[in-house]
Amino acid sequence: MAGRISDEDIALVRERSPIADIVGEHIQLRNAGGGNLKGLCPFHDEKSPSFNVTPTRGYWYCFGCAEGGDVITFVRRLEHLSFGEAVERLANRAGIHLRYEQGGYVPGREQGERSRLIEAHRAAAEFYASKLAGPDAAIGRKFLSERGFERVDAEHFGVGYAPAEWEALARHLMARGFTSAELVKGGLAKEGRRGPIDRFRGRLVWPIRDITGDVIGFGARKLNEAEDGPKYLNTPESPLYKKSEVLYGIDLAKREISKRAQAVIVEGYTDVMACHLSGLPTAVATCGTAFGAEHIKVLRRLLLDQSGSQGEVIFTFDGDAAGQKAALRAFADEQKFVTQTFVAVQPDGLDPCELRIKQGEAAVRDLIASREPLFAFAIRSVISRYDVSTNEGRLSALDAAAPIVAAIKDRALRQLYGVDLDRWLGFNNERFVMDRIAEISATPQSRPQRPSGPRKVADLTDPGVRIETEVLKLAVQRPALIGPGFDAIGAEAFTLPEHAALYKLIMDAGGTPAAGHGGREWVDRLLAEVTDALRGVVTRFAVEELRADVASEERYASAMLAALELVSVTRAIEQLKSLMQRTNPVDEQQDYNRLFGELVALEQQRRVLKERAAGS
Repeated sequence: MAGRISDEDIALVRERSPIADIVGEHIQLRNAGGGNLKGLCPFHDEKSPSFNVTPTRGYWYCFGCAEGGDVITFVRRLEHLSFGEAVERLANRAGIHLRYEQGGYVPGREQGERSRLIEAHRAAAEFYASKLAGPDAAIGRKFLSERGFERVDAEHFGVGYAPAEWEALARHLMARGFTSAELVKGGLAKEGRRGPIDRFRGRLVWPIRDITGDVIGFGARKLNEAEDGPKYLNTPESPLYKKSEVLYGIDLAKREISKRAQAVIVEGYTDVMACHLSGLPTAVATCGTAFGAEHIKVLRRLLLDQSGSQGEVIFTFDGDAAGQKAALRAFADEQKFVTQTFVAVQPDGLDPCELRIKQGEAAVRDLIASREPLFAFAIRSVISRYDVSTNEGRLSALDAAAPIVAAIKDRALRQLYGVDLDRWLGFNNERFVMDRIAEISATPQSRPQRPSGPRKVADLTDPGVRIETEVLKLAVQRPALIGPGFDAIGAEAFTLPEHAALYKLIMDAGGTPAAGHGGREWVDRLLAEVTDALRGVVTRFAVEELRADVASEERYASAMLAALELVSVTRAIEQLKSLMQRTNPVDEQQDYNRLFGELVALEQQRRVLKERAAGS
């Protein structure tokens, strides 16, 4: 039975795993003020960043999907891991040797499935790389040399060679302690009659890494064309490898993509290598599948793809019919980007690798520099299928291209491309062309579907909710500023159930006297006692920035506390006035006078609170 990771080691993993660094490996973070960082959420689609990280407290929270937590929670959610697997993953990254309770530590025994598979793939990558220098791999070295790659280039990208044997890798890994079941589950081997057999044999092999740099699969190229099997063979779907989410080269390109606000999408492993070696380190490629929605999510987070951004996504396709078809597939997903999308096509049909060989690295850079907008390329590709020298051909081309223009969401851009379409077809009748596009856009299939977005959080535009929110943020982040006044308010001062529940949680934890000056220990203490339903609320209030400068926080805290009391007092006054209206001042004189006295006292209290609240 697996042991339990010691609490001291879990705390050490958190301490040595800076949340800004871990999150920053997956999304681009920018300064959001108040010590906070902000980026696009990796857990739901969004157009503007609502994912916040507070490095000083070690927590993250998304205001779009209301999810949050610490660095371990982030890794768990992102990688779909158990708690123990996430801790092990972070421990490996930080070089921490974990200790296990309840039976002691046995190397490898307590590791989760994902950690075991990661280790197996790392060992496999080392095995393949070591074999590239052997005599049997001469054909693989020749392949690389003919494409302009030197030994140092192969080492940089981890290129290796899979021996033309049935069980070379399987024997090697099983001798290292991995089981046949693990090799099959990870896609490194297949079931044979007498045990596992290698999936890749006699092929040049590229390790495919995730965004953090872990090897999660391989792409293999056939070297002997006479042999059976596909030219390219990839790792099958596994617990590690999801081809719809994988981008080859993303581990090497991620920082440059964020820095340059540019991503170049190419079609093959050698194209990625050629681009990087030609001074285009933002190049990535899909692995055995078309570019799709999950790939877009990865790039949007790195590009910080939001309204007003100046980023670029550049697709490179062959100039033949297949390349045009691929471009049109990309067009279907183009508008999931906020940033601009382009297409770069070499007229003679050369891909980046071939272009580098024949014309040099400058030609690869020139190819990307010659990009044209994807909308224009898609429209021109459709037009090219028709004979536009005849009226019939022009009309057919218009009907074929009109749906592309009609699908452009930006109204002004749609208008401009309508004008271009008229010019490219030679009608010289913009009204006729625009009317035709309008007919297409009016069809039901062209109408945008209502998005089913993430769960909404409380309406922060409501003044009462905003005040409750600010007071609770102070209680979580700066409890010393609101002191006994907060403890005396009572849960009934909060209108939202989750706010009242958080207030009760704080009181159960000892209130503001037990919180001291707040900080991470106070947040950890609250989270240790919280229910799952309230965990996100605590994390959110630990991360969200206060609406006050540091210099005025004390005055702001006093004003917010007074404002919250003012809401409660105002509510009590309204209830008292309603009760007085139902009380007869003649027949129920004693009750009426008592209520009137209470009303005078509350009105006086409201005036005082108004003055204090004005300090906000």
